[in-house]
Amino acid sequence: MIETFVRNGPLMEITSYPVWAQKLVADCAESKRRVVEHELYRLMRDGTLSQETMRQYLIGGWPVVEQFALYMARNLTKTRFARHPGEDMARRWLMRNIRVELNHADYWVNWSKAHGVSLDDLQAQQVPPELHALSQWCEYSCDHDSLAVAMAATNYAIEGATGEWSAVVCASDVYERLFPEEGRRAAMRWLKMHAQYDDSHPWEALEIICTLAGNQPTEALQAQLREAICKSYDCMHLFLEECMVLEREASREDAYA
Repeated sequence: MIETFVRNGPLMEITSYPVWAQKLVADCAESKRRVVEHELYRLMRDGTLSQETMRQYLIGGWPVVEQFALYMARNLTKTRFARHPGEDMARRWLMRNIRVELNHADYWVNWSKAHGVSLDDLQAQQVPPELHALSQWCEYSCDHDSLAVAMAATNYAIEGATGEWSAVVCASDVYERLFPEEGRRAAMRWLKMHAQYDDSHPWEALEIICTLAGNQPTEALQAQLREAICKSYDCMHLFLEECMVLEREASREDAYA
């Protein structure tokens, strides 16, 4: 029988979680760092990312944003009332946050429009196939993996990294001031909401994952969680690297102009 995990310390302190979870986070830290500290976000923060790259980024990122609530809905169907404390936690949390994620799609559309990218552009998805790896991985995990593993891949890994990189972009007001004042608030809403309040979401997801897995999960489950988290980070990194291919091409063209 699984020994149930019950958090005693603060939500957002890693020492509040089992030793195996602390090791899991540490093992995935380098993969996460490559995303959060990526050059693309520094260029975005400094307002020097080309419009061509920004356009590709916004279009390529749309499937994950648009589908994120549906990933959560797929995980919700894996729960049953009163079957396990972790499922009850996941059930309440997913139901509460699915509605929030639906609104985030609207905010992404507004951000895109501020860069001249229409909803038709987002839906047409005229981008390199490498930019679809993340959405395809999320869909696969939520369809085939257990509740704990799929939430690790999406609500823990992707939301966690997104909260941190969006905070990087919002660390100064340079990027924000690129938009006309009258449309600035709408253009920045997706970024600012993630940078300001989403910080607790990955910690809440981690608590649910630990409650589902227990204090002493099998080595196999720990490996599955580690692989899922790192794969999400790696797909995010692939996305960024592909966008930077376009950015470097644009830089070379400017140099020769």
